[in-house]
Amino acid sequence: MAAEDDMCGDETQNSGENVDTIADTDIFTVEVLQIIKEAQQQHGLRHGDFQRYRGYCSRRIKRIRKSLHFPQGDKRRVNPKKINMDAIKDVRYLHLPLFSAERAWAYAMQLKSEANTEPRKRFHMISKLKKAVVYAEETFTLCEHDKCDARTKLESQAYRHYMRGSLEFELEKWKPAIESYSSVKTIYENLAKAFTEDIQALYLQRVSEIEPNIRYCAYNIGDETAIEDLMQMRREAGGGDFMLGELDTLLSQTREKQAATLSEVTWQGRTVPVKSEPVRLFLLNLQESGEDVEKSEGIDNKISIYESILKQCIDAQQFLRDSLQEDQNFKLALRGQAIEGKVSNAHYLHSYLTFIKLSKTIDRNLLLIDNLKLYLPGGQVEEGRKITKPQDLVRLYDIIIQNLGEIPNLDGIEDDESLSEEMSTRALGFKAFRCFYIAQSYGVAKKWKEAIGLYDRVLHYAQEAIQKYKQLSRGSLYKADQTGLEELIKEADSLKYSCHASSILDTETLTDQVSDMTVRNNKPLMERLDQYAEDSSLTTKKAKLVSFPPDFKPIPCRPLFFDLALNHVEMPSLDDKLEQKKAAGGLTGMVKGWLWGGKK
Repeated sequence: MAAEDDMCGDETQNSGENVDTIADTDIFTVEVLQIIKEAQQQHGLRHGDFQRYRGYCSRRIKRIRKSLHFPQGDKRRVNPKKINMDAIKDVRYLHLPLFSAERAWAYAMQLKSEANTEPRKRFHMISKLKKAVVYAEETFTLCEHDKCDARTKLESQAYRHYMRGSLEFELEKWKPAIESYSSVKTIYENLAKAFTEDIQALYLQRVSEIEPNIRYCAYNIGDETAIEDLMQMRREAGGGDFMLGELDTLLSQTREKQAATLSEVTWQGRTVPVKSEPVRLFLLNLQESGEDVEKSEGIDNKISIYESILKQCIDAQQFLRDSLQEDQNFKLALRGQAIEGKVSNAHYLHSYLTFIKLSKTIDRNLLLIDNLKLYLPGGQVEEGRKITKPQDLVRLYDIIIQNLGEIPNLDGIEDDESLSEEMSTRALGFKAFRCFYIAQSYGVAKKWKEAIGLYDRVLHYAQEAIQKYKQLSRGSLYKADQTGLEELIKEADSLKYSCHASSILDTETLTDQVSDMTVRNNKPLMERLDQYAEDSSLTTKKAKLVSFPPDFKPIPCRPLFFDLALNHVEMPSLDDKLEQKKAAGGLTGMVKGWLWGGKK
C-alpha cells in the first residue's frame, strides 16, 4: 500500500516539476523549506517512515536528471558533473543537491532510530549526516549566485546551518551546535515577518522544532535554567505535537546526569537500594511528573504526561523482570503460587513499580472521566464533538476498581491491612460512581424500575464509603473523593425521585393513549349491520362490505345405509350343479392309494 502511495505521489510530483520549469528567466526562486516540508509530509515523515522518504528522494533525483538530460555517467562508469550556474536555465538544477542532502539526512535519521538496538550504526549515521552537510553547502553555494533571489539565498543559508547544527548536535559539540541553530532561528524569524500568514506559520513551525535543541545545548554548556524551559515545552506540547518524542528524548538525556544521586527508595516502611540505571532514571522522572501535571494547562497535556510516565514505568519493569529470572520467589509469583519467606529487594522494587503503574493508570483514567463528563447529554457540547454516553464512563470505572483490587495483592505487602482497607474504601466509592452511570443508562432507555433500584444502590455505596473514609488513618488525603461522594448522593437522590415521577407520567400517558385509541373492526359490513361505528375505510375504494370469496361453512354428512336383512337370508344349495369326478380303478389305483394315499 505504501509503494502504491509513493507511485501516485511520484506521478503527481513529476507533473509538478514540469510545470515548475523556468526556461526564459534570469531570476530563480527556490522555496527550500516549503519544498522539503511538502515532500516529507506526503512521502512518509507524517508517520516517521524515514526509509520511505529516502526512497522517494532517490526517485525524484533520478527523474530530474532524466528530464534535464543531466546524467552522472552511463551503465559502465560514473562521470560526475558539476552544475554551472552561468549556463543553466532551469531551476530544477538547484533541486538536485537539495534532495541529495535530504536523502542523506533521511538515511541518517533511519540509522539513528536503529542505533538504539545496534550501537555500531551510530558511526554510519554520523557519516551520512556529514554527507548531508556537504550537499547542503553545495546548495547554498549555488543559490548564492546572482540568478537567485534574496529569499532563496536566505532559505539556503538557513538550511545549511540546520544540517550543520544537526551534525554538531549528534557529535555533542554543544557550542557550535547552538550557534548554528541560533542562526537558523534568526533567519526564519526575520523571513516570517515578510510574508503572509501561511508561509509565516511554516517558518515559525521550523523555529519551534529547533527550540528544544537550543535549550538542551544551553543546558549542556552550563545554563541550569534550560532544563526548566525544556520541561515547560514538554508540558505545553500536548498529545499530538510533532516534537513530543524529541522533547522526551532530550529530557531523558538531561535526567541521566541527575539520576546518579538517587540510590534508594522507601515504600510502605521498607527501604530498598536502586542499582539499575533505567529504574533510577524513571524514579527521578516520577518525582518531577507531579509538578508537571499541576503546571500543565488542559486535560490533554496532563494525560500526555501520564502516558509518558506509564511508558517509562513499563520499560523499567521489564528491565527488573529480566534481572529477576533466577529469583525463585519471583518465578512462583508469576505462576500465581504462594511465596516462601521474605521477597528480595529487587522483587520488592518490582512490586513498587507495579504499584506506581496501577496508581498512575487510575489518575489518568480519572482525568479521562473528567474530560468525558464535559460532553454528557444535557451539557454544552461543542459542534462536531461526539456526545459521551454513560456507558463510556462505566468502562473506565471498571478499570479503576480492578486496579485498586490488584494493589493489596502485590508481593511483599500482602499483610499490610491499612493499605488493603484504604484500597477497598476507594473501590467502594468508585463502585458508587459506576452504579450511578449504569442507572443513567437505564434512565435513558426509560427502564424506570431498574434505574430507581440502581440509584438506591448508589446511595448505599456512597454513604458506606464516606463512613469508611472517616475511619481511615489517612482519610484526610482523600478529601476530594469524599466531596465528590457527597455531591453524588445529592444528585442520585434527586434523580431517583425524577425517575419515579417519570414512571408515573409514562403510565398516565399510556392510559390516555389507550383511551383515545379507536378500535378498528375488521369484520365486513354485512356481518355488523346491527352495530354503529365510524369506519373511514367504507368511503375508500377498498371498502370491506362482504367476505369474498365466501368462507367455508360446515354441513352434515350424507347418511350411511347398512343391509341387516342379509344376515338372516339362507342361500340355496348348489351342490347338485357341481360335476362329480369318478375314482381311479384297477390294481394300479389300489396300490397307488395304499402307498401314497388317495384323494379325500
